[in-house]
Amino acid sequence: MPKQFDLIIFDWDGTLVDSSQIIVDSIQSASVDAGLPVPTAAASRSIIGLSLRNAILTLFPEINEAQLQLLVDRYGYHFHTRHDEIPLFEGVTEALTELGEAGVMLAVATGKGRRGLDHAMDTSGLRPHFIASRCADECHSKPHPQMLHEIMDELGVMPERTLMVGDTSYDLQMAQNANVASLGVTFGAQPLESLLPFSPLAAFDRFTDVHEWLRQNA
Repeated sequence: MPKQFDLIIFDWDGTLVDSSQIIVDSIQSASVDAGLPVPTAAASRSIIGLSLRNAILTLFPEINEAQLQLLVDRYGYHFHTRHDEIPLFEGVTEALTELGEAGVMLAVATGKGRRGLDHAMDTSGLRPHFIASRCADECHSKPHPQMLHEIMDELGVMPERTLMVGDTSYDLQMAQNANVASLGVTFGAQPLESLLPFSPLAAFDRFTDVHEWLRQNA
C-alpha cells in the first residue's frame, strides 16, 4: 500500500505518556493551595490539552490575575515533583523507531510549555525521534491550528499528507481546523464520545493498536 502520510504529529500528555492522573492530581492540589473549590476529576481531565492558562480559566472563569498566577505556580510545583514518575505507554518507543526508520517525519504539538516538553523529551528518551515540535507558550492554545500550520510549514508538508494523533477533543478539533486527518486515542484524558464529533479516521484504546494501524495505513 502506498504511504499515505509523510508527517505524523503526536500530542504528548495522554497520547505518548501516561500522565493524565498526575495532571488531575496536580490541578486539584494546586486548587487546595490557592483556597479555591477543588474541581472534580472529570472536570480536571476535561481541560487536559489546553495551555495551562486557558485550562485554569476554563475551570475558574472568575478568578483574578493573582489567583491565576498562584494556580500556575502551584500546579507547576506539584506536577514537577512527580514528573519523573510518568511512564511511556506500552509500545511507544517501538512505534516511533519503526516509523522513523520507514522515513516518516515525526513531530509533537502539545499544551505543555517549551521548558516542560524539553524536560519530558529528555527524561523519556524520545527526543531523537522528533524533528519538530510546538508548545502552548509558542503558539495559540489548541484547538487553534497554529501549531500544526507552523510544523507543516517548517517541514514543507501539505495538510493532506499530515496526520495528527491525540487523546482530546482539542487535538482532533485542531486537526480539523488545519484540514489535517486525525487518529483518536481513548487511553488518555477523554473518552471516545468526546472524540467522535471531530471525525477521526479511527480511535484506539491501546497504543499498540495505534502502532498497528500506522504500520498498515501510514
